[in-house]
Amino acid sequence: MSWRPVFAPPRGLAAWLVGFAVLALPARAQGPAQVGQWSSVMSWPITATHTHLQPDGKVMFFGEFDEGNLPPRRWDPVTNAVTALPHPGYNIFCAGHSYLADGKLLVTGGHVRSNVGLNDASLFDPFTSSWSRLPDMNAGRWYPTNTTLSNGDVMVLSGDMNGSGDVNTLPQRFLAGSRTWRNMTTARLALPLYPKMFLAPSGRLFYAGPSRGSRWLRTASTGTWSSGPSSNFGTRSYGPAVYLDARVYVIGGGDPPTATTEVIDLNVDAPSWRYVSSMTIRRRQHNATLLPDGTVLVTGGSSGSGFDNSGSPVFHAEVYDPAANRWTRLASNTVYRGYHATALLLPDGRVLSAGGRNRRSAEVFSPPYLFKGARPAVSSAPDTVMPGTTFTVTTPDAARITKVTLIALGSVTHTFDENQRLLTLKFTPGTDSLTVTAPSFNSRAPPGYYHLFLVNDAGVPSVGRRVRVLRRPTTAAGALQDEEE
Repeated sequence: MSWRPVFAPPRGLAAWLVGFAVLALPARAQGPAQVGQWSSVMSWPITATHTHLQPDGKVMFFGEFDEGNLPPRRWDPVTNAVTALPHPGYNIFCAGHSYLADGKLLVTGGHVRSNVGLNDASLFDPFTSSWSRLPDMNAGRWYPTNTTLSNGDVMVLSGDMNGSGDVNTLPQRFLAGSRTWRNMTTARLALPLYPKMFLAPSGRLFYAGPSRGSRWLRTASTGTWSSGPSSNFGTRSYGPAVYLDARVYVIGGGDPPTATTEVIDLNVDAPSWRYVSSMTIRRRQHNATLLPDGTVLVTGGSSGSGFDNSGSPVFHAEVYDPAANRWTRLASNTVYRGYHATALLLPDGRVLSAGGRNRRSAEVFSPPYLFKGARPAVSSAPDTVMPGTTFTVTTPDAARITKVTLIALGSVTHTFDENQRLLTLKFTPGTDSLTVTAPSFNSRAPPGYYHLFLVNDAGVPSVGRRVRVLRRPTTAAGALQDEEE
């Protein structure tokens, strides 16, 4: 007679008990190294509808509607202190903005009432915390876009003048040297509000949306438009677009919103749009932020139909890896960040997520790479970089560096960052140093302030080191490449 345990259950019951025990175990929660981590919610005095990373690493922001008549604020990411800044003397809500080569912020247009814009323009100097008025523009602009050009001038496009649909069709070029305006009289065109505009490697401007049909603008003389390729999805209203190594990604948007993402490579002779992987959920009114490791973080937005559907909020962040063509779901924040929300990369690699309609608060997201080990250190780096040259960065972690990136200061509103772009730089490792190759032309890196990041083999970025890209001396070839006429 064979021995049998007294309490041995039948084979089927045993399998059921094992399965029940496994199911009864608590699910292993993903930690910050997998999904990142959100801070607690900070209460702010005004909404952060327009948000700008200043050269010193602090964040300037100003608010929505009548808050545009209140002093802008400055937030210190190190101390969390919020202080008031001077006011330019008119309502700066719904303005356009981008940085000049000297670090001053050009602010164009403003708010009278919805769809009625101001023709005012001003410069904010972050080093002296002061404003200076500029000559008025040709007419009002409400929701215009600023795009900094390769020689440091700025093109200003679109914006309503005196009512919905009354779009300012006359682009104007701000001549930074003389602080005057040039009317681009041969480039009149009615564009959607806050058009997604990017400086391409050719020196032309590329219009990427929200309309389906893209366009090119030659900036020499008084300007010339030409047609570009059409995207695949269609209109992507209130969906962001980003510039990464001369590739433009358009992400979500539309009504009802889509989860689809498309990319176009402006490096090639005949660029065309193509789909890449879709987000984990459809979104509208979200923000996209370039990260030091060359990935794209998406935060906020709504998955529901309608202009700003807070009844269908999206709280979880997600990140796109272009190399793997993969979206990864990350941790969730607390507050719905939809219309009038902004997101901004900080020098330490965290991302500020703030604002939203009537939401006077902010949260900070620490991406997973901040929980994957020690950061690489930057011992020294040049304060200025000339395009077409090499420069040395000293670091005790040279042997482990796998990527070097240069990211322009962010200046974001209404789902679009008008200033941020990312460039991956070639480098050669040495003993405790890297020899880094600067971008070849200012059409790839317009003159101005950037942050330089080193990324190690664990994917961990250094703290960003402030670097100013200079304007390259004009040569016949350079002028052609950079469209500096």
